[in-house]
Amino acid sequence: MPGEHHRNLHDQISVIRIRLLEMGAQVETMLATAARALVERDETLIDEVITQDNRVDRLEVEIDDECHSALARNQPTAIDMRFLVAAMKITADLERIADSAVNIAQAAHQLNAEAPLLPYVDLPEMARRAQQMVHDALDSFMERDAALAREVCARDDEIDRLYHGVFAEMVDRMGSEAGAVRPAVHLLLVARNLERIADHATNIAEDVVYYVEAVDIRHGGAHAVVPSPGGRTP
Repeated sequence: MPGEHHRNLHDQISVIRIRLLEMGAQVETMLATAARALVERDETLIDEVITQDNRVDRLEVEIDDECHSALARNQPTAIDMRFLVAAMKITADLERIADSAVNIAQAAHQLNAEAPLLPYVDLPEMARRAQQMVHDALDSFMERDAALAREVCARDDEIDRLYHGVFAEMVDRMGSEAGAVRPAVHLLLVARNLERIADHATNIAEDVVYYVEAVDIRHGGAHAVVPSPGGRTP
């Protein structure tokens, strides 16, 4: 019966939402823990980040399987189809954010073997802003908030600015301070991963806009389009 298929689809969508919420929370925790491990030089926190990565990998597979099942067993409407496609793309970006958190933790481990190169310039601020972008991108998905998603996209330029500042500072230190090369290289790795995390948060936000408004804003397209009112969402 059509009604039965409809209920089954939306039951599956509810499950996918719950698992995405769990995956997002896990990734946010990993990112916050990796940032703390860097600043506090805490090996226990480093180990926590690496251990948590396995759970994120499992959730990615579970969510993808659930999405494929929903697509195969039902005839989703356009909005439902956009939700399922967005969910699969978002899980891929979340998994890559988790990988970057692991990279930051591993760089923190290498830095613990070096004399502290302080202050860390704009790295703590980069980490804070990247974490907020991830958090808000996920919120925009759960709340179907395209306006918030667009705000997340706009913040990426500031992360890029901070990254270039860190890069310039580390290059300057490598040229002027004895013993600065190795720690500076690891800090550049941290900055690069934070910049990538912001890029993945932007990808998530772009997927949210497409899911909610059916507007593709990737690569700067259709940024000025006004969302149409109304419309059913799953």
